[in-house]
Amino acid sequence: MGLPALEFSDCCLDSPQFRERLKSHEAELEKTNKFIKELIKDGKSLIAALKNLSSAKRKFADSLNDFKFRCIGDAETDDEICIAKSLQEFAAVLRNLEDERMRMIENASEVLITPLEKFRKEQIGAAKEAKKKYDKETEKYCGVLEKHLNLSSKKKESQLQEADSQVDLVRQHFYEVSLEYVFKVQEVQERKMFEFVEPLLAFLQGLFTFYHHGYELAKDFSDFKTELTISIQNTRNRFEGTRSEVESLMKKMKENPHEHKNISPYTMEGYLYVQEKRHFGTSWVKHYCTYQSDSKRITMVPFDQKSGGKGGEDEAIILKSCTRRKTDSIEKRFCFDVEAVDRPGVITMQALSEEDRRLWMEAMDGREPVYNSNKDNQSEGTAQLDNMGFSIVKKCIHAVETRGINEQGLYRIVGVNSRVQKLLSILMDPKTAETEDDICAEWEIKTITSALKTYLRMLPGPLMMYQFQRSFIKAAKLENQESRLSEIHSLVHRLPEKNRHMLHLLMNHLANVAKNHKQNLMTVANLGVVFGPTLMRPQEETVAAIMDIKFQNIVVEILIENHEKVFNIVPDTQQSNSQLLLSRKRSTDSKPPSCSERPLTLFHTVQTNEKQENRNSIINSSLESVISSNINSFLRSNSTPQSNMNSSDPDLEVFKPNRPNSLPQNPSPTSPLSPSWPMFSAPSSPMPTSSTSSDSSPISSPLRKARALYACKAEHDSELSFTAGTIFDNVHPSQEPGWLEGTLNGKTGLIPENYVEFL
Repeated sequence: MGLPALEFSDCCLDSPQFRERLKSHEAELEKTNKFIKELIKDGKSLIAALKNLSSAKRKFADSLNDFKFRCIGDAETDDEICIAKSLQEFAAVLRNLEDERMRMIENASEVLITPLEKFRKEQIGAAKEAKKKYDKETEKYCGVLEKHLNLSSKKKESQLQEADSQVDLVRQHFYEVSLEYVFKVQEVQERKMFEFVEPLLAFLQGLFTFYHHGYELAKDFSDFKTELTISIQNTRNRFEGTRSEVESLMKKMKENPHEHKNISPYTMEGYLYVQEKRHFGTSWVKHYCTYQSDSKRITMVPFDQKSGGKGGEDEAIILKSCTRRKTDSIEKRFCFDVEAVDRPGVITMQALSEEDRRLWMEAMDGREPVYNSNKDNQSEGTAQLDNMGFSIVKKCIHAVETRGINEQGLYRIVGVNSRVQKLLSILMDPKTAETEDDICAEWEIKTITSALKTYLRMLPGPLMMYQFQRSFIKAAKLENQESRLSEIHSLVHRLPEKNRHMLHLLMNHLANVAKNHKQNLMTVANLGVVFGPTLMRPQEETVAAIMDIKFQNIVVEILIENHEKVFNIVPDTQQSNSQLLLSRKRSTDSKPPSCSERPLTLFHTVQTNEKQENRNSIINSSLESVISSNINSFLRSNSTPQSNMNSSDPDLEVFKPNRPNSLPQNPSPTSPLSPSWPMFSAPSSPMPTSSTSSDSSPISSPLRKARALYACKAEHDSELSFTAGTIFDNVHPSQEPGWLEGTLNGKTGLIPENYVEFL
């Protein structure tokens, strides 16, 4: 219901109805005045809150900008670089947004608060002043009128006429004031429709401008957001892969702590307690000591892990002699005396155990250091590739490209291990190799791809060779893309000719696979993840080496993307500075890395007879029968070379030992036919999944961990539901063909064999 109109003609009558209508207008003005006053107060509070919010967001942005990621290793991948700079990008977006917010806040006072205060003071305030004047004139008029009406009629006529004229003047003035008041009241009621609402509209327009600026920022940020999302996913995938490797290495360290040693420039190093004489007696101070047998130099650094710092200055002495202390000559255990050339007297030291004292004594007596038990034979890095090897790889590639180039998960989905081993036995049999040109169609593509990967891992060393491992990793860590390609290009042409030809053959094939990634879902990045650990691997398992797996993948990606240039164009003879450094350091590449580069090392010792017997027990009767039927030919092949092994290919006309019809049951660790990754052990790179099938499995699979490659929803109570990346415990063959049995969150059930890979 709207307000009643105020007629000017009613001002003269000044009726009760007119007064009631006027009161309703006055009440509305008072209500509007209170509302505007409260709105101004809330608006100021909102502006203050926005300022506080902007200040808090700026502080948050500054914190993001100041933080810097530090990744493990001496170089970062492109994904890690993208993630590292993401915080600065976030901070820049927030600052840009807050700059626009501050502009909105500064305008808010001008477009909202000031106009509302002006309307309240000038318009509503003027109406209030007009009301006061109207009330005053009303009181005056009524008083004059009452006084005039009380005049006696007996007054003189002149006095009565004067009184009448005075009343008329007062009435006329009251009437004018009444008209002005009614006009002002109606004017304010009309003005508030635009002068009150217009500032609010302007304020909302400022808000919309601010939010639109945020929308534009979001559009500009979209490309980086997409790139960052991909980098995060790639980094998460690499983490899942390296985490299992690090965890496996940690378990090996727990199980065989004595096989772990640091590759160090020192003959011996470790903590010793050194006896020091004080004025109040003697004390034993903990030192970290190092000894070099060549210079006979002993360095002692006082250090206590509990206090977390050095307890004094370093001291170095030249060893003269070392004598074991007998137990009855001193109260402490595990002690020995050291005499120095450049220091008088005897220094008594206490080792941490009897074994530790023995090692120190042996080192200081000039015996062979313990770490020399590590076999770092670089000659094992050259892969022994022959005609049959090229034939096997070409057959597998031809089968994949003609029959299964579009299969989803190509090379990522692994085949049944028993069938993979059976196919390899057929391919490696010289009789079948000569009679069969292609792989039969009965073999599944996943079996063929797994056989190809397994064959490459069975070589005595990785295809890209141990001695070039560190050089390839360094090349992948270069910041410039062209520098990476140039270094890798040069390194590839330093590989032996057979290795380079095999790598060329493989990269051409993987490039064809990547061209069909829309069908097989195997992009260059996915192929790098699969073949990085297969084509490259360090000679020793360390945490640092596991962290470098991501750079191995990058090397393979570069080779796939640039295979035509890398293999068909010989690199320039003029080397860049970095290439010259690489060539000058070629001899040093074969040296063991420093302790800081490779902090944890796993040394493989020769198996004892008991371990060999345990290993023999896992070989089933089917493999034994194959071996027994071919063992004689295998022994003859090792003693007498065959003349028909050489191919017509001039690049491959070199003598190589014959291959047996099947793999030896227990290859010697030092045998040239023994692969660096045993055929039936779990290497650090993904191997074909071991499972049961209708074929007789050559191995009785032990309990192992496995990771899900794809998600699966159980259709029966006996099956397990899981997502991609899920880790299963106690995985072993089940009685159901094509299924494994494993444990997830305490529940044991069936798992499809083709959905997992063993860790």
